[in-house]
Amino acid sequence: MKSIRVHRFGGPEELQLDDIAVPTPGAGEVLVKVDAAGVNYADTHQRKGIFRFTEAMPAPIGIEGAGLVSAVGSGVTAFREGDAVAWSSTQGSYAEYAVVPAERLIAIPAGLDTRQAAAAMLQGMTAHSLLYGACALKPGDTCLIHAAAGGVGLLLVQLAKRCGARVIGTVSTEAKKALALAAGADEVILYSRDDFAAETLRLTEGRGVRAVYDSVGKTTFEKSLACLAPLGYLVMYGESSGAVPPFDPALLRRGALFVTRAIVLYYIADRASLEWRAGEILNWVKDGSASRRRCHSPMRALHIRPSSRDRRRGSGCSYHRSVHWLDDGCYGSVRFGCAKALAPGPKRRVLPVWAASTNIAGPA
Repeated sequence: MKSIRVHRFGGPEELQLDDIAVPTPGAGEVLVKVDAAGVNYADTHQRKGIFRFTEAMPAPIGIEGAGLVSAVGSGVTAFREGDAVAWSSTQGSYAEYAVVPAERLIAIPAGLDTRQAAAAMLQGMTAHSLLYGACALKPGDTCLIHAAAGGVGLLLVQLAKRCGARVIGTVSTEAKKALALAAGADEVILYSRDDFAAETLRLTEGRGVRAVYDSVGKTTFEKSLACLAPLGYLVMYGESSGAVPPFDPALLRRGALFVTRAIVLYYIADRASLEWRAGEILNWVKDGSASRRRCHSPMRALHIRPSSRDRRRGSGCSYHRSVHWLDDGCYGSVRFGCAKALAPGPKRRVLPVWAASTNIAGPA
């Protein structure tokens, strides 16, 4: 089978399309023929070595996907051949087949296709964990969502409105402001033009917000704290601007504030939590409560092309990933497209896996 793997840490040129044996599921495992693979920011961190692989090099990449069950290992009774399933946080989705522990698989609801499921799993469960776990919102609460036009950000906006909260978002451009407003945000601040802390306090008449959901990190940390009402929560779930440096807990004395670094894995650690969060997200996507149209803007197909170095030497061993965006600067969203491996010479080798998810380049 074809599998995209990382042989050493580095740039996109380190992604290689390899021919490897189709794996055999062991006890408690399921072999899935991959139809859709999520493309996430975490994948680039793994490729660079920021996040470490659990497997030895060359390591398979891709932590999210969906497809049809091809075979089951001993002891698996919940799934059978032909079932449509989805998963996240299991390595090796950039391949034609993936072995996934049965306890981490979720059955895709009837009426929802594999591409929709693969696009919703990781980011959907992240948003669900933040709003129904790290700091649960209730009707009448006000929250601030950074990167509100990103993949998780747009889902956060929609789910926060579902909770009955007032939503203030931050984005960098007018185009992204329009996306956040279309998703349901009540007010959107252009942080590239305005001081978001001052604007948030103005919009709340000095009261501040119940929660700030922050995937930016270093450059927003102190001002995010300044936006909080007493007993407010700063919920961090990413560091697109860099990691927050060590800080004095005395900063939290004003208002007895809370800071947490949310990791979705801890919110889906047991089977019941996984089924609850994934089940709600997939059903909301299916019924339109979490609209894919709102959450995903068009993107061309994800292509894997040989580098110029490999063309010169006639080798198909090293490939780089080039992503072509159709809309101006909306990096958090994609239209599903087939991932193709273009080998040197007149023939193309096609990896029939669909790129399905988001946030692989640029700020929201």
